[in-house]
Amino acid sequence: MRARGSKPARCAVGPLAALLALGGCGAAQQISEIGKPPAMTATADPTADPKYRPVTMPMPRAEPIQAEPASLWRNGSRAFFKDQRAAQVGDIVTVLVNTTDTADVENASTETKNGSESMGVPNMFGLEASLPKILGKAVNAASLVNANSASTAGGTGVIKRNETVTLRLAGVITQVLPNGNLVVAARQEMEVNSELRELRVSGVIRPQDIASDNTVSHDRMAEARISYGGRGQLTSVQTPRYGQQVLDILLPF
Repeated sequence: MRARGSKPARCAVGPLAALLALGGCGAAQQISEIGKPPAMTATADPTADPKYRPVTMPMPRAEPIQAEPASLWRNGSRAFFKDQRAAQVGDIVTVLVNTTDTADVENASTETKNGSESMGVPNMFGLEASLPKILGKAVNAASLVNANSASTAGGTGVIKRNETVTLRLAGVITQVLPNGNLVVAARQEMEVNSELRELRVSGVIRPQDIASDNTVSHDRMAEARISYGGRGQLTSVQTPRYGQQVLDILLPF
């Protein structure tokens, strides 16, 4: 019980709580992982992710399948009795990512501009004699306006980029589209020395692009989304602090 007339006690906010509130969930997660490596997420159904959305693509008109009456062979099959390639929801297919991106762009520009303007009224029906009375004695009707301008601009831009990503990642078919194309989602996590690497690949593939060893190349994947990143001690050191990121966005100089 509180004595009559006494003031209610105020909850003291500790400095740690204030820092967590300022830094957000990212800082709270980093503090919770002090002294131990980042925790891996549990293996789960990709469609159970709250951010998962089924893919909707333009579909051609359905056409009836022409069956050969005296043939046991099915068009597109790689085996006589059964096609071993992934074809249904839940089947596993390996995505091969081998991309090399190189860019070398260099631009230079120089601009120089000069301008000069002068204007005067030496004679105008004798009215030029009245200008000093109106505008002041320092006004000379023969040289009313004399302006000069000069501007110089120069710019140089250089872009050099060389990126190479090579990996093999097994994914799961999450959806079969009406035209037979397959939606694939692949995710893998790897922990090395307190650094968690996350690999993600998703996209739409054709069944006929799946090789006999149940692999498909990333350049055969439409709407491909490839992500190679992670989190951990090294990533945290290489990432600017949130305060610096905010200042880099807001400061105009």
